[in-house]
Amino acid sequence: MKGKFISLEGGEGSGKTTAILFIQQWLDKQNINYLMTREPGGTPLAEEIRQLILTPREERVNDVAELLLVFAARAQHLAQKIQPALARGTWVVSDRFLDSSYVYQGHARGGDIAMLDHLADWVVGESKPDATLVLDVPVELGLQRVAERKHADRLDKESNDFHQKVRQGFLDRAATEPERVKVIDASLSLEEVQQQIEAQLVALQQSWTREE
Repeated sequence: MKGKFISLEGGEGSGKTTAILFIQQWLDKQNINYLMTREPGGTPLAEEIRQLILTPREERVNDVAELLLVFAARAQHLAQKIQPALARGTWVVSDRFLDSSYVYQGHARGGDIAMLDHLADWVVGESKPDATLVLDVPVELGLQRVAERKHADRLDKESNDFHQKVRQGFLDRAATEPERVKVIDASLSLEEVQQQIEAQLVALQQSWTREE
């Protein structure tokens, strides 16, 4: 039986790291085999590409170059890690996936959505996540959390307007694909956030059980 594929999305400082830890603990309690991964990254080659994308640099990174680097890493990630795991019945939890490309390279940077659609069909195809959880927080709160980090990457240092576009982009993705993309109000207490996440995990587990 094929495993379930979950992706975690959200703007900077939305609490994805904490949410992923909670999901990992929940899967452990359910005795479900799983694989934790991230994008860009997930394999040695894809991790090298991640460094190219996120490292702060004086040279302005061309938007198309960034987009193609992200999809190059994704192609490797899918072929070498995600698809084999799902095929053997393992659940896959990825910190970011396809929706981030539409939001960051598309909505926030004004990229060509038709080209994104083409790349998504070519590279991802039918391998979309079964559920995408978008952790939503006001931009001001997210950036406050980012400011407390010891290390900021290139995306953390973007303008407030850019981060506002990112937030709206994720909300638009949820409105476009409500069956797959679920918005989690991550401005609430930790317990309330975890309750929202658990409800989505339980629904996935129930659908997975019915497939047996």
